[in-house]
Amino acid sequence: MDPDTCSAKGCQAPAAWQLQWNNPKLHTPERRKVWLACDDHRGSLSDFLGARGFLKDVVPHDGSTPPE
Repeated sequence: MDPDTCSAKGCQAPAAWQLQWNNPKLHTPERRKVWLACDDHRGSLSDFLGARGFLKDVVPHDGSTPPE
């Protein structure tokens, strides 16, 4: 089985982090969407979601929660 990969455009690195987020205009408060990030893209993806007020949590990725 292939490892989960980073959600950054063009990145094929294995995911190490789950960036859990939601868009309050579209999602209920308890809903969590997930982007995966490698160590190199954790900061830039977090900054992108955070600037929009979407980022809710960043947790280590263990492969048990598939991205949405």
